Amino acid sequence: MLTDGQMVAVKKSKIVDESQLEQFINEVVILSQLNHINVVKLLGCCLETEVPLLVYEFISKGTLFKHIHDQSNEFPLSREMRLRIATEVAGALAYLHSSTSIPIYHRDIKSTNILLDDKSRAKVADFGTSRFGVVLVELLTGKKPISMTRKGEQRSLATHFLLSEEENRLFEIFDPRVLKEGTKVELMAVASLARRCLNLNGKNRPTMKEVAAELEGIGTSKNKSSTLQTTFQEVGCTGGAEPVVLSDGNSTSMELNFYNSITSSSDGQPLLCNTI
Repeated sequence: MLTDGQMVAVKKSKIVDESQLEQFINEVVILSQLNHINVVKLLGCCLETEVPLLVYEFISKGTLFKHIHDQSNEFPLSREMRLRIATEVAGALAYLHSSTSIPIYHRDIKSTNILLDDKSRAKVADFGTSRFGVVLVELLTGKKPISMTRKGEQRSLATHFLLSEEENRLFEIFDPRVLKEGTKVELMAVASLARRCLNLNGKNRPTMKEVAAELEGIGTSKNKSSTLQTTFQEVGCTGGAEPVVLSDGNSTSMELNFYNSITSSSDGQPLLCNTI
């Protein structure tokens, strides 16, 4: 806690020798200038200790990993919250990749490096190689990235997900809460996006700007569908058919291209920033 009463989180960095000190300071300066609502704010750094100490804003609710996998969690994540969190993280990464003075590539995206604040808003933390696709699959299935209860190569959640998709049994591995609250079209749209994010060939993976735009489109289509359904009910349309999902160019169909840019800046080659 600081003298003004502000709660902070202090993290020990790796040992930095004299030859790396200037580069380390430059990178800390860059990170301290980041300003995005979904990126944990670096407040300062202390170099007068054996290892550098990094001071971050304190994020109260802990990691996304805990909220997905803690069975005793009093307030489990709803489908809507999961989609919002995925969208927020994608937006934060798009900002880091293309909206900063020097593009920054987060080398360690996983649910333990995504924090939730007191409003359950996602905060990307711990800059440091897990892919964003694994986080999407984790949100969809509620399963851990690595599990010894699964056999062989399927101990990896990414492999388990891809094999389940090949065998046309994705709905068997989705989290029951997600299945209950989401539509088939929506879930398959997110699953399709996750599969593309998991592509081993980086050239075939969508950019984070494209991912963020696609998730925004899925969320928008879902909200329009819910509004339309409510309107039908208000005017007495109680037929058994499901309401039409309005897309306005942001269709959630797996066969269509969602890739719409959410910022005017272009993607650049990211800086591999793994100092902290």
